[in-house]
Amino acid sequence: MKVNTRFAALLFVLFFSLNAYAGNTNPTDTRMLMQPAISANHIAFVYAEDIWVANTDGSQPRRLTISEGFESNPIFSPDGKWIAFNGQYDGNTDVYIIPVEGGVPKRLTWHPSGDIVRGFTPDSKSVLFMSQRNMFTTRYTQLFTVPITGGPATQLEIPNAYYAAYSPDGKSLAYNPTPDQFRQWKHYRGGGISNIWQFSFADKSIIKLPQPDGGSNDVQPAWIGNTIYFRSDRNGEFNLFSYDVASKQVKQLTQFKGFPVINPSGGDGKVIFEQAGYLHIYDPSTNAEKKLTVGIAADLLELRPRFVSGDKYLRSADISPTGARAVVDFRGEIITVPYEKGDYRNLTNTVAVHEKTPAWSPDAKWIAYFSDSTGEYQLYLEPQDSKGTTKMIKITGDGFYTQPRWSPDSKKIVYCDNGRNMYVIDVASGSIKKIDTDELYTPGTFRELFNDWSFDSRWIAYTKVTSTQFKRVYLYNVAEQKSYAVTDGLSDASEPKFSSTGKYLYFFASTDAGPVINWFDQSNADFKLDNSIYLVTLQKETVSPLAKESDEETIKKDEAKTADSLAKAKEGKKPAADKKTDSANNKLVIDWDDIQDRIIDIPVKAGNYGNLGTGDDVIFYIDYGTDGSGTLHKFSLKTRKDDEVMPMNYFIISADGKKMLYGKDNMLGITNAGEKPEAGKGMLNIAAIQVKIDPPAEWRDILDEAWRVNRDYFYDP
Repeated sequence: MKVNTRFAALLFVLFFSLNAYAGNTNPTDTRMLMQPAISANHIAFVYAEDIWVANTDGSQPRRLTISEGFESNPIFSPDGKWIAFNGQYDGNTDVYIIPVEGGVPKRLTWHPSGDIVRGFTPDSKSVLFMSQRNMFTTRYTQLFTVPITGGPATQLEIPNAYYAAYSPDGKSLAYNPTPDQFRQWKHYRGGGISNIWQFSFADKSIIKLPQPDGGSNDVQPAWIGNTIYFRSDRNGEFNLFSYDVASKQVKQLTQFKGFPVINPSGGDGKVIFEQAGYLHIYDPSTNAEKKLTVGIAADLLELRPRFVSGDKYLRSADISPTGARAVVDFRGEIITVPYEKGDYRNLTNTVAVHEKTPAWSPDAKWIAYFSDSTGEYQLYLEPQDSKGTTKMIKITGDGFYTQPRWSPDSKKIVYCDNGRNMYVIDVASGSIKKIDTDELYTPGTFRELFNDWSFDSRWIAYTKVTSTQFKRVYLYNVAEQKSYAVTDGLSDASEPKFSSTGKYLYFFASTDAGPVINWFDQSNADFKLDNSIYLVTLQKETVSPLAKESDEETIKKDEAKTADSLAKAKEGKKPAADKKTDSANNKLVIDWDDIQDRIIDIPVKAGNYGNLGTGDDVIFYIDYGTDGSGTLHKFSLKTRKDDEVMPMNYFIISADGKKMLYGKDNMLGITNAGEKPEAGKGMLNIAAIQVKIDPPAEWRDILDEAWRVNRDYFYDP
């Protein structure tokens, strides 16, 4: 697998930003100064989402604006008195101006559409900006001017434009007709390559700046004297180029290799730009560029360690064996929350580590989760009360992992990876066995193959994506290390679950999935997939719970028992044991002969179902309807009735089968399995959770994980 070089370059830029913010800010030579502008006496730039100004040599920087929003795109008026910029003081992105000396910004545009500053008119009386306010499509933008004194905006007659710069005499305009396409594809050479047009207001003529054979991306023109300066990737990396309007000759002015020239801007006969996080000035009179040294020591509140709270940080969750508590992944920390009484408990308390997908062991002792504290994700076992030693199990796989699932005896854990592989771990020894792999890789961060454990911890129910795109149900015998197919692969089957008695296996299956199961087929837009609930009896002698009923007289239990015992005694036989288990070892026994002939459907109308669960002679599932909103249903095998319980998005049943953790939007609750809670009871106090964050430490972990995402999910062929 080759490294994705485009993504790697992005990571290096991110590394510079980390150095700039993550506690390594250089107060004498600061990096990550962005979107520069220049006048005769000052430079302006963006740092930490605010506008700053400094002398032209970079000395004496001072912050000009400060707000909760993002100030951007500063540009000096030709007379050097004003700075136009974009601000978000009132929520929307609009055009503002402020005196170079500072003061209260003045808002110039008021349209709901975003208005992006592009420059000034040569007489310094109006601000040039780009907007989609009058455009019928989001593909293009147009140019407008607005007086610095305020008033209505005037649209330029150019049909569409993105970047633009006036000629010094105001008679012409250099502009890019369309937005950048190369931001997603470096060295892009498709039909949307960026080119610069020279427009004459007098005769409406257009002159296209010359490009090499094969094209190039020429963007962000700055017009000084008789020369148009711009950045271009025509010779590889983006560098600064010039176009002489008279001779029509293009010349390369800088020779940077590692990182591109970004955001060139002209003023007072010079060009300022950013490169590798620093500001540079190009002086045409000397044909030389010089790096500026700008030192900033600011109170960057983003760096301050602090506590945060809110249900937006809630991710995955699990329920304790009896439902006394729940465990959640809350902004990368593993936290347990009480059902009613007590306080939440942060088990990890790691500000620079990403922990996720907790699972509570059925014996209540341990909470398993994945953590990248070593630089790679490993499986950790934490004592549920956080008292004791944390255990680490080094796991194998493709780098990213999801949803550890404990066996009922708490001796084994199943997990899946981003490569669509499933594994089982022996907790005591740490040994790992690969169970199976999907035949086709389907979209998504993960696909969880695992679905359920049998009561004796010997069988694993899972699904596998086959070469037909359909999922097929399998049962894996842990002792034999062998998988057995349950379904025939002619339907799309999912979510197999064992009954608590070991007599039945339930699952969803769809027989109309053909038109929609191929995710890449765009002809499926008008189709929808419905699935039904099915049941298979795992032993031949197990009578179907949905067999035809008949009213019959019954023999008293005592007489029946006596008669049966006498008959068996005469024949020298012992009374028959329940075939579901090996009575000596309490093991589930499955009859594989003709197992597909023992599959029946549950009498519930087909629908958009998910989250299958089981109880004692009860089936739980969620009907997501046509709009995706979930409602819990409960089907009783005894009464053969289906009842609607309550709205919810998902549920998890406790190990003892008596409680249920459910989620609705960003709320979590615990209730009796399959029952609606009493009004005002059972909701977990997620709002009380607070975790400490240290942004600089987190950013380094984010950078590292971003690299691992690129390594394990993307490739260059």
